[in-house]
Amino acid sequence: MRIRPALAVIALLAVAGCTAETPAPVEAPAATPASTAPAAAPDTSCKPRASLRPTGTLPAPGRMPAGSHMATIVNNGRLVLGTSQDTLLFSSRNPFTGKVEGFDVDMGRQIAQAIFGDPEKLQIRVVPRAERTAWVRDGKVDLVISTMTANCARWKEVDFSTTYFVTGQKVLVGTGSTAKSIEDLGGEKVCAAVGSTSLDNIAKVRTKPIPVGKASFGECLVAFQQNEVAAISTDDTILAGLAAQDPYAEVVGPRFTEEPYGMAISKEHPEFTRFVNAVLENNRRNGTWAATYDKWLGTAPQPPAAQYR
Repeated sequence: MRIRPALAVIALLAVAGCTAETPAPVEAPAATPASTAPAAAPDTSCKPRASLRPTGTLPAPGRMPAGSHMATIVNNGRLVLGTSQDTLLFSSRNPFTGKVEGFDVDMGRQIAQAIFGDPEKLQIRVVPRAERTAWVRDGKVDLVISTMTANCARWKEVDFSTTYFVTGQKVLVGTGSTAKSIEDLGGEKVCAAVGSTSLDNIAKVRTKPIPVGKASFGECLVAFQQNEVAAISTDDTILAGLAAQDPYAEVVGPRFTEEPYGMAISKEHPEFTRFVNAVLENNRRNGTWAATYDKWLGTAPQPPAAQYR
């Protein structure tokens, strides 16, 4: 068996030295093919992009309304952000500085700036993908910004901000593969992270590729490099970061889903959701969103327009 250069293994070793802000590494579950039962119909009971409308103007940094969750955050001295540490360009640990950085992290820094007047008052906690909504509900983090699709099933557990990024699911294969889309992988093992919508979407493909769950997309990349799976399928933005780590991999095919990313916030703090939406609205208008996109992802398109309930 030919094993591709283990570039992802090096990346995973680089992130293994967790800081005090980071929980112990999550043990990866064994490969778990999804059930052969028909995939459940998608929940269409809501408009997943529509969030709570901001009210009034943003308060001055450090002067949050009494009794609000923002005031609690000020009293705590930091905004606690839940994110990943292995999603290159969005939230990944820099092996040279040890810091988690990327587009999603900068979105969190902008919220901290609005609350404190200081983007450095941000504590990052690495959240397993399968536990993102639970960490928000349980108050372990103030919000999650982690390439997280806002959908109706998740809206039942947490609130979401307005959409701050839109992408779609594609597939990563070896450069010698004849597959040009997810449809060409019928009967083949295709990896995605446990707890992601990507794993569910693989199970819905007409040609029936075999979904395989791993604890993270970094672990999917290792499985791919060791020929345990034929492909990885998730949002094209995440796949671009994985492909950058493996010269023998490429992203192919059209998008077969649409994934609107939102920031997950506890339903107990609607005033915080409105505050975050006000920050996002300002940043769309003043060019901050575009500058952040340019910094991490290239030339920025128009930001996703806000939709409100």
